[in-house]
Amino acid sequence: MQPTGVIGAGDPATGLTKGLRIYFVSSAGRLEGVSRPGVKIDELGDVLKFLLAGPTEAEQNRGLTSLISGISFDVTADGARVTASSPQATAADSRRDDLLNGQLVCTLARAQSVLHPEIPPDDVQVTLNGAGRPTGPYRCSQFLKG
Repeated sequence: MQPTGVIGAGDPATGLTKGLRIYFVSSAGRLEGVSRPGVKIDELGDVLKFLLAGPTEAEQNRGLTSLISGISFDVTADGARVTASSPQATAADSRRDDLLNGQLVCTLARAQSVLHPEIPPDDVQVTLNGAGRPTGPYRCSQFLKG
């Protein structure tokens, strides 16, 4: 039997993985999604409890943190369009605000896809309403770059 050479299989897989993920900020200043296997949500707003609870102790030891605390959101969805509204939220005018918004956008996009498996997370668009002014719509991929 002769060994085979390298067989091209195309580009590596990209995009988001399956299942519920909550997004936190790493010590390197980037978003990092962590799995929540076995966690079931019945409606989109349920995922905010996990985001507001912050990372587990083990995740904190890995340098993960949450920038979202003390902010309540009303969340609505229509298919791949999600809106999160909060009078306490402000427009992103700093890297910290951008990461905070990314945590929210990516977590909500993943949760909407878990609730509606026919909608890929990359297709979910999230609009943020804060201080009376909407921003977005955003896709999670916008916050995962760089």
